[in-house]
Amino acid sequence: MKQKIRKLFKLMTLSLVMSAPTWALAHSGHNVTAFTGLVDGLVHPFTGLDHLAAMLAVGVWSAVAVRPVWLAPLAFVVMLTLGALLGFAGVHVPAVEPMIAASLLVMGLLMARRQRMPWAAAATVVGVFAVFHGAAHGSELSTLQTWPALAGMVTGSALLHAAGVLMGWRMTNRLWLQRSTGGALALLGSSLLVGLV
Repeated sequence: MKQKIRKLFKLMTLSLVMSAPTWALAHSGHNVTAFTGLVDGLVHPFTGLDHLAAMLAVGVWSAVAVRPVWLAPLAFVVMLTLGALLGFAGVHVPAVEPMIAASLLVMGLLMARRQRMPWAAAATVVGVFAVFHGAAHGSELSTLQTWPALAGMVTGSALLHAAGVLMGWRMTNRLWLQRSTGGALALLGSSLLVGLV
């Protein structure tokens, strides 16, 4: 029975990943004029699969492999805010979409391998990717000059990290689930990179 559930999970994940390039990017097609307040900003990180998956992945990886567990999420939120402020100020950050896709690939591999690393390295890895996620969202805010929306977006991202940590703790004794989820995320990142190149 367990084998059937695993096969079904893998098949569903593969189907999801194969269809992802058509709808995965969080930074295209948003109605930016509606992105004006705290609640809109809070909801925004949940509306694109790429950002949603990356935030959850940072949390899951932190729960299973990073100590202290709060370090990578905190580094991500701080650097996400910096990136958003750059975008908010109209600073052009190059290669945003490819780097967001690369973040999914790398985070997926880190999750699948339960890769441990020194705290400074873990903070650096997630921090670099966070700047690009933040820049993408900040550029959406730049024409609106809305600080509440920025605060909401950062808070929503932090909530997703916390949800990822809870998911990671639930996966602690389910290595197959960690590996298959990480593998699916890496495959999503790879498919987005191929579509962007």
